[in-house]
Amino acid sequence: MKKRIYPFLLAIALAGATSCDTDVLEQTPLDKFSDAAVWQDPALVETYVNNIYLGIPSPFHTIMLANLVDEAHFNADWETGNMTKSQVTPSYLGVFDDGFWVSHERYMTWNGTYKNIRACNLFMEKIESVPFEVQSQKDRLIGEVSFLRAYFYHRLASLYGGVPIITDTYTLSDDFTAARNSYEEVISFVVAECDKAAGLLPATGDKARATQGAALALKSRVLLYAASDLHNTNASWAGGYANPELVGYVGGDQQARWQAAKDAAKAVMDLGLYNLFGEANPTSSEAATENYANIFLNNGNSEDIFIQFNDNLRNANWDAPNVGLFTGPNGWHNWGESSPIGQLADRYEMIDGTEFSWSNPAHKANPYQNRDPRFYASILYEGAVWRPRPADVIAADPIGIVQVGNYTRADGTVVPGLDTRKGPIEDWNGSYTGYYLRKFVDPTVDHQYEKQTLPFRRFRYAEILLNYAEACLALGQEDEARTYINQVRARSGMPPVTESGQALVDKYRNERSIELAYEEQRFFDVRRWMIAEEAYEDATGVSVTGTMAADGSISNRTYAPIVIQDREWNPRFYFLPIELDEMNRNTKLIQNPLY
Repeated sequence: MKKRIYPFLLAIALAGATSCDTDVLEQTPLDKFSDAAVWQDPALVETYVNNIYLGIPSPFHTIMLANLVDEAHFNADWETGNMTKSQVTPSYLGVFDDGFWVSHERYMTWNGTYKNIRACNLFMEKIESVPFEVQSQKDRLIGEVSFLRAYFYHRLASLYGGVPIITDTYTLSDDFTAARNSYEEVISFVVAECDKAAGLLPATGDKARATQGAALALKSRVLLYAASDLHNTNASWAGGYANPELVGYVGGDQQARWQAAKDAAKAVMDLGLYNLFGEANPTSSEAATENYANIFLNNGNSEDIFIQFNDNLRNANWDAPNVGLFTGPNGWHNWGESSPIGQLADRYEMIDGTEFSWSNPAHKANPYQNRDPRFYASILYEGAVWRPRPADVIAADPIGIVQVGNYTRADGTVVPGLDTRKGPIEDWNGSYTGYYLRKFVDPTVDHQYEKQTLPFRRFRYAEILLNYAEACLALGQEDEARTYINQVRARSGMPPVTESGQALVDKYRNERSIELAYEEQRFFDVRRWMIAEEAYEDATGVSVTGTMAADGSISNRTYAPIVIQDREWNPRFYFLPIELDEMNRNTKLIQNPLY
């Protein structure tokens, strides 16, 4: 009996002793800080700002966004197929939904972004009371948060148009309803925040934190988007939408907006801090391929303006350290989930600058011969040599050659390639398109076991040059536009553009889609240029057949384009809808067009 009651009596004794020790109740938690403590300690304030940076969507989000436009196909779907059919509604946001378990797009949509904006607003309310010993530290942090708040509002404007501009933190007694500001007002606010940030931030320093260049680069992107056709049509595409000011400008001069975009890009260029990475004029196609590939395979270079290192705390497996596992061929025990589609592969020109075409018999016979060097740095295709195969696969392919076809042996049997969904390795996974992503992926890392630690480039100098060129084109300054387009092309071993008029515009748009592939630009570019109807044509891939010899070597390859996914465009998808729950909570909101 005593043995049974002793633990109970001990517990009572300990409870009594604890209840008499009032100091226990007043101890400061070791895993968190009080509000008062944070705003009295500059080091904790810096940590608070570091946490706001986590609101920037992860590199995984950028890879995912490629699947929602004519760059990639997601082999597991995860609601991406409904998005490419424009089936988004106020009650269904697919991968943009806050509750969707694999969604990192939620970090850029309404609820998630306003949470981050609130963190910025709280900082602005509290910062003046913080006892900084050095004014420059205070100024830098104010500049960083101004940049971050501008970034978050830019995200909202790109997806929704005009949104409520909230600069205060709400309390429980406040009225939570707020009307949408016009698109013009949001852009003006973002530009003002960028200017404020640029005036406070250092010109140089850690590029994983906002600098003057990052603030000016964001301003360049914001004004480029704002000057584009989507936001300057008075919503004529929206079928009589009663509030066109919410999705674009309803007055003013589009040419003046293009001039502002040009000036913003020039401000970054005039800093003199950045240049295109690698040889300006590589001496061979192979050197040009290395030139472009190596932009992304280091921890920082002269082209970087703002980079993002990977945060496993927030995103666990679904982050850029796993980009190789996520996109690599399944024959290397990778997943191949975000695979380039035929439309992207076909946009890479021939090495002489002419268009690739499946209608050209020579191109069709050897579709991966004599292409833009960036093709080889960005895409893994049938016959491409990559890294050595894993130990359990290397006997079947000692060299490491991508196999996405079906091959006939001498006895007439057909063998599926190692990197197909019917092959012997990871047959539940792999690409439907016949392509895999090479860009960003560190070939020295075995991604089935290791995570690469390279940063993602949020802003780089090539984008600024292309922004400047696009503004020049809109202003009729074709010679100047060609100069900067050709700087980007020369770095990749491509001949200069010589076209003019609409042909030059088309050439520029193709150049931008290639240079910035998978860098989250294309989703917004096809919308702001209002070419989404052609961009959302059915996704294509490639079918490959060949002959396999006894030693496993493959010859006599033939290629044919195939359709791998039905897609459809509805103009309502120019913008996301505001979720129905948000509309019900805030009766002052007006829904976006066509929803």
